[in-house]
Amino acid sequence: MRIVINGQQAFGKDVLEALIERGDDVIAVYCEPDSEGGRPDPIKQAALDRGLPIYQPASFKKQEVWAEFAALKPDLCVMAYVTKIVPEEFLYTPTHGTIQYHPSLLPRHRGPSSINWPIIQGATKTGLSIFWPDNGLDTGPILLQKEVEIGPEDTLGSIYFGKLFPLGVAAMLEGVDLVKAGDPPKIVQNDADATYESWCTDDDVAIDWSQAATGVHNLIRGADPQPGAWCSHNGDRVRLYDCTLSETTGGAPGEVMAIDEAGMTIATGDGQISIKRMRGAGKKVTSAEYAAEAALAVGMHLR
Repeated sequence: MRIVINGQQAFGKDVLEALIERGDDVIAVYCEPDSEGGRPDPIKQAALDRGLPIYQPASFKKQEVWAEFAALKPDLCVMAYVTKIVPEEFLYTPTHGTIQYHPSLLPRHRGPSSINWPIIQGATKTGLSIFWPDNGLDTGPILLQKEVEIGPEDTLGSIYFGKLFPLGVAAMLEGVDLVKAGDPPKIVQNDADATYESWCTDDDVAIDWSQAATGVHNLIRGADPQPGAWCSHNGDRVRLYDCTLSETTGGAPGEVMAIDEAGMTIATGDGQISIKRMRGAGKKVTSAEYAAEAALAVGMHLR
């Protein structure tokens, strides 16, 4: 089976390398155009190291791009982390079509920040889908899915790097095997169960200290490390990381209750949380270090 990989960054690179290492016939790689003055994308560098043809269209919506792709005579396209819109004229060119990785249990959490939102919303599980993309936004039929638990201390970073990244690489290979075997599943998504959220931005992760401790905790975890939930101190934006729920209560919302080596304890609408690391205008530091730098003391309030 003649396979083309369309992807980027470390995830795309690892899928490419895993397919090659087990002997699949990868004939070409599509990836993002080079950024001016930057290093090659990891998947591009991996393709260069293996002497594979590389294509970097600025858009997939052009007939010349479709014709160039068709000339490769691909049997299957594997999309491993693609942020551009890829139309059906490209997706349906290979003999067996295209399969794509998405880090949620579709049809839940369609959209580009699909790992952040389940954590922010307090979900206890999420997962990944390998699906057959079409012209919709994450709307195509499902090939396979894998479920993972969201633990009480999990963050965006731990869910992606510790769970959905390695499991996703293995699932992409499993998806290729299902296509090779013939008659692969194409389970239509139930739109009645669908949700869509756009990018998780700074506007979405401003902390409201009057909210319940669990809600603040989930917001911080779901934005850790990116974009970083934030509040204000002396008019400056402060981002918070490594949050845990405290068993103690009391204090006005946003009030700093304690600062020690374990972190900074802050009151919420119905409880308290502990923050281990913070970042102001500079680099990420421990909460105690930030407090010393910013003259933040017990009894003061974060806004």
